[in-house]
Amino acid sequence: MTTSSTWITPPTAGSERLDGTEAAIVTADRLLTGRRGSTETSLEVLTDPGHRVGVLLDGSRIAAVGALPALQAAAASLPGRTPPRHLDLEGATLMPGLIDTHVHLATSGTDVEYPDYGDLEIQHLTLNAARSARELLSVGVTAVQSLGARHYVDVALRDAIAAGSLRGPQVRAAGPQITTTSGHSWQAGSEVDGLDSIRHAVRYHHKRDVDTVKFMATGGFTTGGSAPWNAQFTTEEMALIVSESHRLGHLCAAHAHGTQGIDRATVAGVDYLAHASFVSTAGRSEFDPGLADRMAEAGIYVDCTVTAELPALVAYDDSFAPPVRLLWEHGVRVVTGHDAGIPAIPHRSYVGGLEALEQMGLPRSEVILAATSRAAAAIGLAGVTGVLAVGYDADLIAVEGDPTQDLAVLRCLKLVATKGREFVADPVPGLARRAERRGQQEGRDSQAAPLWPDEILGAYRDRARRAAAHPQV
Repeated sequence: MTTSSTWITPPTAGSERLDGTEAAIVTADRLLTGRRGSTETSLEVLTDPGHRVGVLLDGSRIAAVGALPALQAAAASLPGRTPPRHLDLEGATLMPGLIDTHVHLATSGTDVEYPDYGDLEIQHLTLNAARSARELLSVGVTAVQSLGARHYVDVALRDAIAAGSLRGPQVRAAGPQITTTSGHSWQAGSEVDGLDSIRHAVRYHHKRDVDTVKFMATGGFTTGGSAPWNAQFTTEEMALIVSESHRLGHLCAAHAHGTQGIDRATVAGVDYLAHASFVSTAGRSEFDPGLADRMAEAGIYVDCTVTAELPALVAYDDSFAPPVRLLWEHGVRVVTGHDAGIPAIPHRSYVGGLEALEQMGLPRSEVILAATSRAAAAIGLAGVTGVLAVGYDADLIAVEGDPTQDLAVLRCLKLVATKGREFVADPVPGLARRAERRGQQEGRDSQAAPLWPDEILGAYRDRARRAAAHPQV
Protein backbone atom coordinates (compact mmCIF):
# COMPACT_ATOMS: atom_id res chain seq x y z
CA MET A 1 0.00 0.00 0.00
CA THR A 2 1.37 3.41 -0.97
CA THR A 3 0.94 6.62 1.00
CA SER A 4 -1.50 9.06 -0.60
CA SER A 5 -0.23 12.56 -1.33
CA THR A 6 -3.83 13.85 -1.36
CA TRP A 7 -5.49 12.38 1.70
CA ILE A 8 -4.49 11.63 5.26
CA THR A 9 -7.77 9.75 5.55
CA PRO A 10 -9.65 9.27 2.28
CA PRO A 11 -13.44 9.69 2.35
CA THR A 12 -15.57 6.59 2.75
CA ALA A 13 -19.08 6.07 1.49
CA GLY A 14 -20.48 4.23 4.52
CA SER A 15 -23.61 2.13 4.12
CA GLU A 16 -26.05 4.86 3.06
CA ARG A 17 -27.64 4.27 -0.32
CA LEU A 18 -28.65 7.94 -0.66
CA ASP A 19 -26.19 10.66 0.34
CA GLY A 20 -28.35 13.77 0.05
CA THR A 21 -26.04 15.47 -2.46
CA GLU A 22 -26.47 13.57 -5.71
CA ALA A 23 -29.44 12.84 -7.97
CA ALA A 24 -31.31 9.62 -7.24
CA ILE A 25 -34.53 7.90 -8.24
CA VAL A 26 -36.42 5.97 -5.56
CA THR A 27 -39.31 3.77 -6.69
CA ALA A 28 -41.80 1.46 -5.01
CA ASP A 29 -45.10 -0.31 -5.66
CA ARG A 30 -47.16 2.70 -4.60
CA LEU A 31 -46.69 6.25 -3.35
CA LEU A 32 -48.70 8.23 -0.80
CA THR A 33 -48.27 11.92 -1.51
CA GLY A 34 -49.55 13.19 1.85
CA ARG A 35 -52.56 14.81 0.17
CA ARG A 36 -56.23 13.97 0.55
CA GLY A 37 -57.81 11.87 -2.17
CA SER A 38 -60.96 12.49 -4.19
CA THR A 39 -63.24 11.74 -1.23
CA GLU A 40 -63.24 13.05 2.32
CA THR A 41 -61.78 9.89 3.86
CA SER A 42 -59.38 8.86 1.10
CA LEU A 43 -55.72 9.54 0.36
CA GLU A 44 -53.98 10.42 -2.88
CA VAL A 45 -52.16 7.23 -3.88
CA LEU A 46 -50.01 7.01 -7.02
CA THR A 47 -49.74 3.68 -8.80
CA ASP A 48 -49.04 2.68 -12.40
CA PRO A 49 -49.92 -0.79 -13.72
CA GLY A 50 -47.03 -0.73 -16.16
CA HIS A 51 -44.30 1.05 -14.24
CA ARG A 52 -42.80 1.65 -10.83
CA VAL A 53 -43.72 4.93 -9.14
CA GLY A 54 -41.57 7.14 -6.98
CA VAL A 55 -39.58 10.33 -6.67
CA LEU A 56 -36.57 11.94 -8.30
CA LEU A 57 -34.25 13.49 -5.74
CA ASP A 58 -32.00 16.38 -6.66
CA GLY A 59 -29.74 16.32 -3.64
CA SER A 60 -31.85 17.29 -0.63
CA ARG A 61 -35.01 18.24 -2.55
CA ILE A 62 -37.68 16.44 -4.52
CA ALA A 63 -37.39 17.24 -8.22
CA ALA A 64 -40.17 15.06 -9.65
CA VAL A 65 -42.91 12.65 -8.57
CA GLY A 66 -44.57 10.01 -10.72
CA ALA A 67 -44.01 6.91 -12.82
CA LEU A 68 -40.48 5.76 -13.60
CA PRO A 69 -40.39 6.94 -17.27
CA ALA A 70 -41.36 10.47 -16.20
CA LEU A 71 -38.72 10.42 -13.45
CA GLN A 72 -36.05 9.32 -15.91
CA ALA A 73 -37.04 12.08 -18.33
CA ALA A 74 -36.90 14.66 -15.56
CA ALA A 75 -33.49 13.36 -14.47
CA ALA A 76 -32.12 13.85 -17.98
CA SER A 77 -32.92 17.54 -17.73
CA LEU A 78 -31.15 18.15 -14.43
CA PRO A 79 -28.25 20.50 -15.17
CA GLY A 80 -24.77 19.11 -14.60
CA ARG A 81 -25.94 15.84 -13.10
CA THR A 82 -24.61 12.40 -13.88
CA PRO A 83 -27.23 9.65 -14.45
CA PRO A 84 -29.01 9.16 -11.13
CA ARG A 85 -28.76 6.13 -8.96
CA HIS A 86 -31.96 4.06 -9.00
CA LEU A 87 -33.10 2.55 -5.72
CA ASP A 88 -36.09 0.24 -6.24
CA LEU A 89 -37.98 -1.04 -3.21
CA GLU A 90 -40.03 -4.09 -4.11
CA GLY A 91 -43.30 -4.53 -2.23
CA ALA A 92 -43.03 -1.15 -0.55
CA THR A 93 -45.03 2.03 -0.13
CA LEU A 94 -43.16 5.32 -0.45
CA MET A 95 -44.59 8.14 1.66
CA PRO A 96 -43.66 11.33 3.52
CA GLY A 97 -41.66 10.90 6.70
CA LEU A 98 -43.74 10.78 9.87
CA ILE A 99 -44.06 13.79 12.18
CA ASP A 100 -44.58 14.02 15.94
CA THR A 101 -45.97 17.43 16.85
CA HIS A 102 -45.43 17.10 20.61
CA VAL A 103 -42.25 15.64 22.03
CA HIS A 104 -39.93 16.18 24.98
CA LEU A 105 -36.47 15.30 23.75
CA ALA A 106 -34.32 15.96 26.78
CA THR A 107 -35.98 13.65 29.31
CA SER A 108 -36.66 10.59 27.18
CA GLY A 109 -35.83 7.35 28.95
CA THR A 110 -35.92 8.84 32.44
CA ASP A 111 -38.11 7.54 35.26
CA VAL A 112 -39.11 11.04 36.40
CA GLU A 113 -40.05 14.00 34.25
CA TYR A 114 -37.43 16.33 35.69
CA PRO A 115 -34.44 14.25 36.87
CA ASP A 116 -31.83 15.89 39.06
CA TYR A 117 -28.48 15.71 37.29
CA GLY A 118 -26.76 18.15 39.60
CA ASP A 119 -23.93 20.19 38.12
CA LEU A 120 -24.02 18.17 34.89
CA GLU A 121 -27.68 18.81 34.18
CA ILE A 122 -27.26 20.59 30.84
CA GLN A 123 -24.77 18.02 29.58
CA HIS A 124 -27.02 15.07 30.47
CA LEU A 125 -30.13 16.69 29.01
CA THR A 126 -28.30 17.45 25.77
CA LEU A 127 -27.09 13.86 25.43
CA ASN A 128 -30.60 12.61 26.19
CA ALA A 129 -31.94 14.81 23.42
CA ALA A 130 -29.34 13.53 20.94
CA ARG A 131 -30.29 9.96 21.78
CA SER A 132 -33.97 10.79 21.40
CA ALA A 133 -33.34 12.24 17.96
CA ARG A 134 -31.78 9.01 16.72
CA GLU A 135 -34.55 6.91 18.27
CA LEU A 136 -37.21 8.98 16.54
CA LEU A 137 -35.48 8.77 13.18
CA SER A 138 -35.04 5.03 13.68
CA VAL A 139 -38.84 4.61 13.76
CA GLY A 140 -39.42 6.81 10.71
CA VAL A 141 -40.09 10.20 12.34
CA THR A 142 -38.39 12.87 10.22
CA ALA A 143 -39.72 16.05 11.89
CA VAL A 144 -40.79 16.95 15.41
CA GLN A 145 -42.02 19.85 17.46
CA SER A 146 -40.28 19.98 20.83
CA LEU A 147 -42.77 21.41 23.31
CA GLY A 148 -40.63 21.67 26.40
CA ALA A 149 -36.90 21.42 27.07
CA ARG A 150 -34.91 22.88 29.91
CA HIS A 151 -32.00 25.20 29.11
CA TYR A 152 -33.07 25.42 25.44
CA VAL A 153 -31.24 22.20 24.65
CA ASP A 154 -33.76 21.57 21.87
CA VAL A 155 -32.58 24.75 20.14
CA ALA A 156 -28.99 23.51 20.22
CA LEU A 157 -30.07 20.08 18.97
CA ARG A 158 -32.06 21.65 16.13
CA ASP A 159 -29.03 23.59 14.99
CA ALA A 160 -26.69 20.60 15.26
CA ILE A 161 -29.02 18.45 13.15
CA ALA A 162 -29.50 21.21 10.58
CA ALA A 163 -25.72 21.60 10.31
CA GLY A 164 -25.25 17.87 9.77
CA SER A 165 -23.29 17.37 12.99
CA LEU A 166 -25.89 14.90 14.28
CA ARG A 167 -28.56 12.79 12.62
CA GLY A 168 -32.12 13.30 13.68
CA PRO A 169 -35.48 14.65 12.58
CA GLN A 170 -35.95 18.29 11.72
CA VAL A 171 -36.68 19.99 15.05
CA ARG A 172 -38.98 22.90 15.80
CA ALA A 173 -37.91 24.05 19.24
CA ALA A 174 -39.87 25.76 22.03
CA GLY A 175 -37.35 25.77 24.87
CA PRO A 176 -38.83 25.66 28.40
CA GLN A 177 -42.60 25.95 28.85
CA ILE A 178 -43.85 29.24 30.23
CA THR A 179 -45.89 28.64 33.39
CA THR A 180 -46.98 30.39 36.54
CA THR A 181 -44.93 30.29 39.72
CA SER A 182 -45.30 26.72 41.04
CA GLY A 183 -47.52 25.95 38.05
CA HIS A 184 -47.43 22.84 35.88
CA SER A 185 -43.84 22.10 34.76
CA TRP A 186 -42.39 24.90 36.85
CA GLN A 187 -39.21 22.79 36.95
CA ALA A 188 -38.59 23.66 33.29
CA GLY A 189 -37.33 27.05 34.42
CA SER A 190 -39.68 29.68 32.98
CA GLU A 191 -42.06 30.81 35.74
CA VAL A 192 -43.92 34.10 35.32
CA ASP A 193 -46.40 36.24 37.23
CA GLY A 194 -48.14 39.27 35.77
CA LEU A 195 -48.07 40.98 32.40
CA ASP A 196 -44.58 42.45 32.56
CA SER A 197 -43.12 39.12 33.58
CA ILE A 198 -44.93 37.45 30.69
CA ARG A 199 -43.58 39.96 28.17
CA HIS A 200 -40.06 39.39 29.41
CA ALA A 201 -40.38 35.61 29.19
CA VAL A 202 -41.70 35.63 25.62
CA ARG A 203 -39.03 38.09 24.54
CA TYR A 204 -36.33 36.03 26.22
CA HIS A 205 -37.54 32.94 24.38
CA HIS A 206 -37.27 34.95 21.19
CA LYS A 207 -33.75 35.98 22.14
CA ARG A 208 -32.86 32.31 22.60
CA ASP A 209 -34.10 31.62 19.04
CA VAL A 210 -37.05 29.33 19.62
CA ASP A 211 -39.47 28.48 16.81
CA THR A 212 -42.59 28.10 18.95
CA VAL A 213 -43.56 29.63 22.28
CA LYS A 214 -45.42 27.22 24.54
CA PHE A 215 -47.29 28.09 27.71
CA MET A 216 -49.20 26.04 30.25
CA ALA A 217 -52.79 27.23 30.04
CA THR A 218 -53.92 24.73 32.69
CA GLY A 219 -52.44 22.53 35.33
CA GLY A 220 -51.21 19.04 34.48
CA PHE A 221 -51.17 15.49 35.75
CA THR A 222 -47.45 15.21 36.40
CA THR A 223 -46.83 18.20 38.66
CA GLY A 224 -47.78 17.86 42.32
CA GLY A 225 -50.31 20.44 43.47
CA SER A 226 -51.32 21.23 39.90
CA ALA A 227 -55.02 20.94 38.97
CA PRO A 228 -55.49 19.97 35.29
CA TRP A 229 -59.09 21.26 35.25
CA ASN A 230 -58.14 24.80 36.29
CA ALA A 231 -56.70 27.53 34.10
CA GLN A 232 -53.35 28.95 35.20
CA PHE A 233 -53.56 32.26 33.32
CA THR A 234 -56.32 34.78 32.75
CA THR A 235 -57.60 35.33 29.23
CA GLU A 236 -55.76 38.67 29.18
CA GLU A 237 -52.50 37.00 30.14
CA MET A 238 -52.90 34.29 27.51
CA ALA A 239 -53.74 36.89 24.87
CA LEU A 240 -50.53 38.73 25.73
CA ILE A 241 -48.45 35.55 25.36
CA VAL A 242 -50.04 34.88 21.96
CA SER A 243 -49.82 38.44 20.63
CA GLU A 244 -46.24 38.91 21.76
CA SER A 245 -45.26 35.55 20.23
CA HIS A 246 -46.91 36.47 16.94
CA ARG A 247 -45.36 39.93 16.96
CA LEU A 248 -41.95 38.30 17.17
CA GLY A 249 -42.72 35.81 14.40
CA HIS A 250 -43.38 32.67 16.43
CA LEU A 251 -46.19 30.16 16.58
CA CYS A 252 -47.83 29.87 19.98
CA ALA A 253 -48.81 26.54 21.54
CA ALA A 254 -50.74 25.96 24.75
CA HIS A 255 -50.93 22.95 27.05
CA ALA A 256 -54.60 22.70 28.05
CA HIS A 257 -56.38 19.80 29.74
CA GLY A 258 -59.23 21.68 31.39
CA THR A 259 -62.17 23.14 29.49
CA GLN A 260 -61.66 26.52 31.16
CA GLY A 261 -58.10 26.75 29.85
CA ILE A 262 -59.04 25.47 26.39
CA ASP A 263 -61.72 28.17 26.17
CA ARG A 264 -59.38 30.95 27.26
CA ALA A 265 -56.60 29.83 24.92
CA THR A 266 -59.04 29.72 22.00
CA VAL A 267 -60.23 33.24 22.76
CA ALA A 268 -56.60 34.34 23.07
CA GLY A 269 -55.85 33.16 19.51
CA VAL A 270 -53.45 30.30 20.15
CA ASP A 271 -52.21 28.36 17.10
CA TYR A 272 -51.88 24.93 18.69
CA LEU A 273 -53.44 23.10 21.61
CA ALA A 274 -51.81 20.13 23.32
CA HIS A 275 -54.12 17.61 25.03
CA ALA A 276 -57.57 19.28 24.71
CA SER A 277 -58.90 16.72 27.18
CA PHE A 278 -61.96 18.82 28.19
CA VAL A 279 -61.43 17.93 31.85
CA SER A 280 -64.06 19.64 33.97
CA THR A 281 -64.28 20.48 37.65
CA ALA A 282 -66.29 17.26 37.96
CA GLY A 283 -63.02 15.40 37.51
CA ARG A 284 -63.71 13.84 34.11
CA SER A 285 -63.58 14.64 30.40
CA GLU A 286 -66.81 16.36 29.32
CA PHE A 287 -66.87 17.39 25.69
CA ASP A 288 -68.12 20.89 24.82
CA PRO A 289 -69.39 20.90 21.20
CA GLY A 290 -69.76 24.67 21.05
CA LEU A 291 -66.16 25.17 22.11
CA ALA A 292 -65.04 22.56 19.58
CA ASP A 293 -66.83 24.51 16.85
CA ARG A 294 -64.97 27.67 17.88
CA MET A 295 -61.65 25.78 17.87
CA ALA A 296 -62.39 24.56 14.34
CA GLU A 297 -63.41 28.02 13.16
CA ALA A 298 -60.17 29.46 14.55
CA GLY A 299 -58.13 26.87 12.66
CA ILE A 300 -56.37 25.62 15.78
CA TYR A 301 -54.31 22.45 15.45
CA VAL A 302 -54.92 19.98 18.27
CA ASP A 303 -53.04 16.95 19.53
CA CYS A 304 -55.02 14.79 21.94
CA THR A 305 -51.85 13.01 23.12
CA VAL A 306 -53.37 9.66 22.27
CA THR A 307 -50.61 7.29 23.31
CA ALA A 308 -50.29 3.58 22.66
CA GLU A 309 -51.61 2.81 26.15
CA LEU A 310 -54.63 5.13 26.09
CA PRO A 311 -57.25 2.70 24.69
CA ALA A 312 -56.60 0.30 27.59
CA LEU A 313 -56.93 3.16 30.06
CA VAL A 314 -60.23 4.30 28.55
CA ALA A 315 -61.58 0.75 28.44
CA TYR A 316 -60.99 0.50 32.17
CA ASP A 317 -62.21 3.97 33.12
CA ASP A 318 -63.59 6.45 30.59
CA SER A 319 -63.32 9.44 32.94
CA PHE A 320 -60.22 10.47 30.98
CA ALA A 321 -61.15 9.94 27.33
CA PRO A 322 -59.82 12.68 25.04
CA PRO A 323 -62.61 13.26 22.49
CA VAL A 324 -60.51 12.87 19.37
CA ARG A 325 -63.33 11.50 17.21
CA LEU A 326 -65.74 14.23 18.30
CA LEU A 327 -63.16 16.95 17.65
CA TRP A 328 -62.57 15.60 14.14
CA GLU A 329 -66.31 15.43 13.47
CA HIS A 330 -66.57 19.09 14.45
CA GLY A 331 -63.86 20.01 11.94
CA VAL A 332 -60.94 20.45 14.31
CA ARG A 333 -57.51 19.87 12.78
CA VAL A 334 -56.28 16.84 14.71
CA VAL A 335 -52.55 16.05 14.54
CA THR A 336 -50.24 13.38 15.92
CA GLY A 337 -48.63 14.64 19.09
CA HIS A 338 -47.91 12.09 21.79
CA ASP A 339 -46.17 13.99 24.62
CA ALA A 340 -43.38 11.50 23.95
CA GLY A 341 -40.35 11.67 26.17
CA ILE A 342 -42.12 12.01 29.48
CA PRO A 343 -42.01 8.92 31.73
CA ALA A 344 -43.81 5.86 30.30
CA ILE A 345 -44.17 7.39 26.82
CA PRO A 346 -40.95 6.57 24.93
CA HIS A 347 -40.37 7.89 21.43
CA ARG A 348 -40.21 4.41 19.96
CA SER A 349 -43.92 3.92 20.74
CA TYR A 350 -44.83 6.40 17.97
CA VAL A 351 -46.55 3.92 15.62
CA GLY A 352 -48.45 2.47 18.58
CA GLY A 353 -49.81 5.97 19.13
CA LEU A 354 -51.06 6.08 15.53
CA GLU A 355 -52.78 2.73 15.98
CA ALA A 356 -54.36 4.05 19.19
CA LEU A 357 -55.67 7.11 17.32
CA GLU A 358 -57.46 4.78 14.94
CA GLN A 359 -58.83 2.75 17.84
CA MET A 360 -60.15 5.98 19.37
CA GLY A 361 -62.20 6.65 16.25
CA LEU A 362 -60.05 8.65 13.85
CA PRO A 363 -60.26 7.10 10.35
CA ARG A 364 -57.02 5.56 9.13
CA SER A 365 -56.71 8.02 6.26
CA GLU A 366 -57.04 10.89 8.74
CA VAL A 367 -54.38 9.35 10.97
CA ILE A 368 -51.95 9.30 8.03
CA LEU A 369 -52.74 12.91 7.11
CA ALA A 370 -52.46 13.90 10.77
CA ALA A 371 -48.98 12.31 10.85
CA THR A 372 -47.70 13.90 7.62
CA SER A 373 -48.99 16.95 5.76
CA ARG A 374 -51.31 18.31 8.44
CA ALA A 375 -48.65 17.82 11.11
CA ALA A 376 -46.14 19.74 8.99
CA ALA A 377 -48.52 22.68 8.74
CA ALA A 378 -49.19 22.56 12.48
CA ILE A 379 -45.52 23.04 13.37
CA GLY A 380 -44.72 25.73 10.83
CA LEU A 381 -43.30 23.51 8.06
CA ALA A 382 -46.05 23.87 5.46
CA GLY A 383 -44.47 23.88 2.01
CA VAL A 384 -41.28 22.37 3.42
CA THR A 385 -41.99 18.78 4.44
CA GLY A 386 -44.86 16.36 5.01
CA VAL A 387 -45.73 15.99 1.32
CA LEU A 388 -44.00 14.20 -1.54
CA ALA A 389 -44.10 17.00 -4.08
CA VAL A 390 -41.71 19.00 -6.24
CA GLY A 391 -39.66 21.49 -4.23
CA TYR A 392 -40.24 19.86 -0.85
CA ASP A 393 -37.44 18.54 1.33
CA ALA A 394 -36.72 14.90 0.53
CA ASP A 395 -37.96 13.67 3.92
CA LEU A 396 -39.43 10.28 3.18
CA ILE A 397 -39.84 6.72 4.31
CA ALA A 398 -40.61 3.44 2.59
CA VAL A 399 -42.47 0.68 4.40
CA GLU A 400 -43.10 -2.92 3.47
CA GLY A 401 -46.77 -3.26 2.67
CA ASP A 402 -49.60 -0.74 2.48
CA PRO A 403 -50.34 1.50 5.48
CA THR A 404 -53.75 2.40 4.06
CA GLN A 405 -54.69 -1.21 4.84
CA ASP A 406 -52.84 -1.61 8.15
CA LEU A 407 -50.96 1.02 10.14
CA ALA A 408 -48.78 -1.69 11.69
CA VAL A 409 -46.70 -1.88 8.49
CA LEU A 410 -45.25 1.52 9.44
CA ARG A 411 -42.95 -0.47 11.72
CA CYS A 412 -41.55 -2.36 8.70
CA LEU A 413 -39.18 0.31 7.43
CA LYS A 414 -37.24 -0.27 4.23
CA LEU A 415 -35.92 3.30 3.94
CA VAL A 416 -35.69 6.43 6.07
CA ALA A 417 -34.25 9.60 4.52
CA THR A 418 -34.03 13.21 5.64
CA LYS A 419 -33.18 15.88 3.09
CA GLY A 420 -32.35 13.12 0.64
CA ARG A 421 -29.83 11.36 2.86
CA GLU A 422 -30.57 7.85 4.06
CA PHE A 423 -30.47 7.15 7.76
CA VAL A 424 -29.41 3.65 8.73
CA ALA A 425 -31.72 2.94 11.65
CA ASP A 426 -30.38 1.98 15.05
CA PRO A 427 -31.72 -1.20 16.66
CA VAL A 428 -34.81 -0.24 18.66
CA PRO A 429 -35.41 -2.13 21.93
CA GLY A 430 -38.76 -3.84 22.24
CA LEU A 431 -41.40 -2.13 24.31
CA ALA A 432 -43.76 -4.22 26.43
CA ARG A 433 -47.15 -2.86 27.30
CA ARG A 434 -47.65 -1.60 30.83
CA ALA A 435 -49.82 -3.80 33.02
CA GLU A 436 -53.31 -3.78 31.52
CA ARG A 437 -54.78 -2.12 34.59
CA ARG A 438 -54.59 -1.99 38.35
CA GLY A 439 -55.54 -5.63 38.76
CA GLN A 440 -52.18 -6.54 37.24
CA GLN A 441 -50.24 -3.83 39.08
CA GLU A 442 -50.38 -5.30 42.57
CA GLY A 443 -47.21 -4.77 44.47
CA ARG A 444 -45.98 -1.90 42.31
CA ASP A 445 -44.07 0.86 44.02
CA SER A 446 -46.68 3.60 44.20
CA GLN A 447 -43.99 6.16 44.88
CA ALA A 448 -42.01 5.31 41.75
CA ALA A 449 -44.68 4.30 39.22
CA PRO A 450 -46.33 7.22 37.40
CA LEU A 451 -50.05 7.54 38.06
CA TRP A 452 -52.53 7.23 35.22
CA PRO A 453 -54.65 10.37 34.60
CA ASP A 454 -57.83 8.51 35.51
CA GLU A 455 -56.30 7.61 38.88
CA ILE A 456 -55.63 11.29 39.60
CA LEU A 457 -59.13 12.27 38.49
CA GLY A 458 -60.62 9.40 40.51
CA ALA A 459 -58.83 10.54 43.65
CA TYR A 460 -60.15 14.07 43.08
CA ARG A 461 -63.74 12.82 42.66
CA ASP A 462 -63.40 10.64 45.76
CA ARG A 463 -62.30 13.64 47.84
CA ALA A 464 -65.23 15.64 46.49
CA ARG A 465 -67.68 12.87 47.41
CA ARG A 466 -66.28 12.60 50.90
CA ALA A 467 -66.51 16.36 51.38
CA ALA A 468 -70.11 16.40 50.14
CA ALA A 469 -71.04 13.63 52.56
CA HIS A 470 -69.52 15.40 55.55
CA PRO A 471 -72.04 16.62 58.16
CA GLN A 472 -73.20 20.20 57.63
CA VAL A 473 -73.03 21.54 61.17
